[in-house]
Amino acid sequence: MEKFRSIFRPESAYRAFFLSILLMGLGYGLYKGVIDNYLAEIVSMTEFDRGVAEFFRELPGLALVFLLAAMYTLSAETIYKIGAVIMLCGMTMLFAVPSSRIWVTLAICVHSLGEHIQLGMKNTLSLEYAREGRGGAALGMQNALNQAGTLAGYIVVMFAFLFLSGAGAFRAFFLVSAVVLALGTASSMRLTGSSATDKSRSRFYFRRKYTKYYFLEVFYGARKQVFFTFGPYVLILFYGASTATISLLFAVTAVCGFFAAPLVGRIIDRVGYKAVMVTDTLILVIVCFFYGFAHHLFPMRVAYVICCVNYVLDSIISLASMASNVYVQAISDSTEEVRATISTGISVNHLITILIALFGGWIWRALGIETLFTLSAVLGLCNSAYAASIRVPGKQEKSSPGVPG
Repeated sequence: MEKFRSIFRPESAYRAFFLSILLMGLGYGLYKGVIDNYLAEIVSMTEFDRGVAEFFRELPGLALVFLLAAMYTLSAETIYKIGAVIMLCGMTMLFAVPSSRIWVTLAICVHSLGEHIQLGMKNTLSLEYAREGRGGAALGMQNALNQAGTLAGYIVVMFAFLFLSGAGAFRAFFLVSAVVLALGTASSMRLTGSSATDKSRSRFYFRRKYTKYYFLEVFYGARKQVFFTFGPYVLILFYGASTATISLLFAVTAVCGFFAAPLVGRIIDRVGYKAVMVTDTLILVIVCFFYGFAHHLFPMRVAYVICCVNYVLDSIISLASMASNVYVQAISDSTEEVRATISTGISVNHLITILIALFGGWIWRALGIETLFTLSAVLGLCNSAYAASIRVPGKQEKSSPGVPG
């Protein structure tokens, strides 16, 4: 793995930033490792209920462009800190509230608000702290450290739930996650940099030259949502996966992500963002086919293993989404423009993400998981077809910085 010094500017606050990323990843791993089984086993959410809960969890992403508009005069570092505090509040609520669908959904929504506020800022700060020409590698390093922290959380959950069970065990993990998030928040407070803002620019950053980026975010958000929300739930409700098994699967995904993220980042820098955005869907179609139809082709135990393997494959090809951020950096005129565009893009992809979350559970219940994952494959193909329409000068396509639009 490349050393931090060769990727990031020495005067930047990348050390405190990445310590925060690592701790936030750990807190997320402790939370994500148990939340799906908690909703299924303790809160008794069906596949349709899970879709409704995910609809509300994704609403902050849709509102992100308006939330960031209200914080437009703040630096990316300050906004990142605000997101950390809100995430901490949400996790504390999840520990404290009763195990009812309404209260749990509200707590998840608050946590999601902070998570979405941080999401765009993580990419923005990674690109801002990177040396010239190392944007892809910086994003890859950020993803790798986040995956490392998340992996640690999954491993703890996996071993703990070999011996623990019941509502008390889930609540204990929500509490531990809150403590870790508090440490991550404290680390984020050490970010003393102040990214420049241009107050003369529009707060809602929609520009024609980013139209293709916005549509790519729509397609990616839709296909991502199917696997993020319903991938684990298929394994839990359809195949009977336990909390320990789900955490083991998440741990494997995190290990693969840790090693694959820097590699994907370097591939983006070397072969170009367009090539990466186009080719990742070839694997996605295979993944969706087996996830939706494996139980028709193989015995249930074999189909279960195949679905687990394909869940891991999906997590790896999802790393290719970094390419769209490098694309924005390549055609932007300033760091502030990158920040505003990426944040707007997050809200744009949630326009369809919340619909997938809301209707995905209904599609599963009414038409079956086959239809649900076929839809995901079709959306992925649309993503590749649209990415292929991006026009980039041949030699400049292989360079992430300063590429004119």
